[in-house]
Amino acid sequence: MNTMTYHYPQKMGRIILHGFEEVIGKSGVESVLYLASLENSNWSRPSAHDERAFSFEEISKLHQSLEQAYGPRGGRGLALRAGRACFKYGIKEYGSMLGLTEMAFRLLPIATKLHTGARVFSDLFNKHSDQRVRIEETDESILWHIERCPLCWERTADEPVCHLAVGLLQEALYWLSGGKVFNVEETACHARGDAYCTIAIQKIPLT
Repeated sequence: MNTMTYHYPQKMGRIILHGFEEVIGKSGVESVLYLASLENSNWSRPSAHDERAFSFEEISKLHQSLEQAYGPRGGRGLALRAGRACFKYGIKEYGSMLGLTEMAFRLLPIATKLHTGARVFSDLFNKHSDQRVRIEETDESILWHIERCPLCWERTADEPVCHLAVGLLQEALYWLSGGKVFNVEETACHARGDAYCTIAIQKIPLT
């Protein structure tokens, strides 16, 4: 078991809870917090500050409790939807700072926006949280390697479980491309025994 403690800032924790609440409602969030034994923690009253207050252990428990409350398949679908909702709240919080809402960026070709967006988005996590993301590109794909992942922290599973991150990237690509759908799949997961979590994004949209 890893003895280091890593964190997300309050602002990112609040974005996660907003995404959860949009999908399962306030009472659903309260139930998930209770299952994760977080009902009396900072999660019940997150602020918009940048201090790193939410541990990876807590984030992982929250994600796992969604599966406990709604079943593995239901939890996966809800986590994907919550991830997509998180992007909406995240772009409101960080979009201007990252330059992603500027007209000059919006007018770039899709290929350039995907490349630039992936780099900028990974920098957000690397600079403002203890999550570590490394981008690798091939001719066909952008590989989003999460080398220190809060979603599956200290978890063991038979298949990839970082569904919220997949949903977040799905919505990011939809937004960046002006409404196109891309194939996004987690191909490796630390919870499954892989060295790190990898989400593969196909550069050519499905639609």
